[in-house]
Amino acid sequence: MRIGQGYDIHRLETGRKLILGGVDIPFDKGLVGHSDGDALTHAVIDALLGAACLGDIGVHYPPSEQAYAGANSVNLLKKVGMLLVQRNYRIINIDSILIAEKPKFSKFYELMRANLSGALKIGIEQVSIKAKTMEGLGEIGAGQAIAAQAIVLIELVLK
Repeated sequence: MRIGQGYDIHRLETGRKLILGGVDIPFDKGLVGHSDGDALTHAVIDALLGAACLGDIGVHYPPSEQAYAGANSVNLLKKVGMLLVQRNYRIINIDSILIAEKPKFSKFYELMRANLSGALKIGIEQVSIKAKTMEGLGEIGAGQAIAAQAIVLIELVLK
């Protein structure tokens, strides 16, 4: 068994869509990023790649590559899932945290879980999402950014 940890943070900006876990969340600001800025999915990608010792999201999807400009992060996650399957890894579970002052995410958890589990072809019960605030502290607390953390457990399946 192997454990991986992922983290991502993106600035919030007016005029952009807020996409987290592949869900378009109604809000007056969105995350700035080379792709769709989906910090939750990026954290999960990094955790999975780290657990398998396959680098990080920047190695596989460099921001210098125009092919990934505006990319749907859930599609990038699907590719990472296939990479793990090719290397005989099975995902046991994913535990993640969104860190933001606003908006509230609880009504979107099930859609996010369905998107992430569907992309990885695992059960929805294997994906946990929760949220915390920064109690008004720092850039996140001031509403300038949203961060996400993820931890995963994978195992090598011997054939």
